[in-house]
Amino acid sequence: MSDGPEAANTEYYAAFEAGDLDRMAAVWADGPLASDVTCVHPGWPMLRGRDEVLRSWALIMANTTYIQFVLTDVECGVYGDHAVVTCKENMLTADDESETGFLAGGSTVATNVFVRGDEGWRLLLHHGSPVLGIAEEE
Repeated sequence: MSDGPEAANTEYYAAFEAGDLDRMAAVWADGPLASDVTCVHPGWPMLRGRDEVLRSWALIMANTTYIQFVLTDVECGVYGDHAVVTCKENMLTADDESETGFLAGGSTVATNVFVRGDEGWRLLLHHGSPVLGIAEEE
């Protein structure tokens, strides 16, 4: 799928921006690791198992008209067949049904853990946490 964990991380966000569930499914680990797949969307309970995680993405994509990410503070460490990518997700969302078209901009910090297998680097764990605006102002 990708040359390295950084490329796999980029593909994860590109799949989300495109609203492409098949593309998103290709990012996540499967096979023997399917039951270990874990995702924490900001404000959601922890989701475990590939099927549950992909169901969440189907729901999110069905209800997201537009989302764009600008990633900052991206750091990647490779530890054998595992890699940890941390970053700040700066998001802009929009909705065709709102008067202005734009709903929100916001930030989360994310930890993405990838595993290297026969098909390249695949996402095993995503954990996103909101960044409070107050902390940024201080």
